[in-house]
Amino acid sequence: MMTRAPLPHRVGVPAQERPVVPEAVFAQPEWGSPGEVAADMGTLADRVRSLMAFQRGGDLVLPLGGFLFDVVVTASGPEAGGVVAMLDEIQRCGQQERPHACGPVVEDPERGWLLWLVPPGTSECWAPHRYATCLGRPHQLALPPLAQTDPPGVFWRRRMRGDRLVPPGPLRELLDRFRTGPVPHETLLGTVLSSIS
Repeated sequence: MMTRAPLPHRVGVPAQERPVVPEAVFAQPEWGSPGEVAADMGTLADRVRSLMAFQRGGDLVLPLGGFLFDVVVTASGPEAGGVVAMLDEIQRCGQQERPHACGPVVEDPERGWLLWLVPPGTSECWAPHRYATCLGRPHQLALPPLAQTDPPGVFWRRRMRGDRLVPPGPLRELLDRFRTGPVPHETLLGTVLSSIS
């Protein structure tokens, strides 16, 4: 039979007096009435509902600026089609299997506009331009369903993909080169884009 050696014993430290801690008191939250959305959650709830409608094939209304995108508005037509074709070439980056490589462009045939989705913050540094207007915050934009790639109605001339937006520098240069025609005044654009929500 084996005997075990006694375990080492730690010499205790004399008990220290602990400070008195006041009892925790929790404030009763103000919940409001059932079904009421908290003030800071209203915008988030609206965006979630909008995203769910978009997934079901509806329009998606998004704020411009922030982390998403700004929008450059130009006239549509054959000249603008030339700009789209040139941006396809510029953004293809040697990938021959991508004939439509341009960043996202929405066409509104009723108003005769192309809406070029550009990086957020572009509107803050976009100088006045004869053929284009750039808008960001505080405007909103209604995007067509992703499957809507042909008329009637507003449609994707170049679909939204997660890997690119339209580069504003080359877009500006090409608009000057192709002379896409006059655009509506910025005030009118802002009214239309904001009222879409």
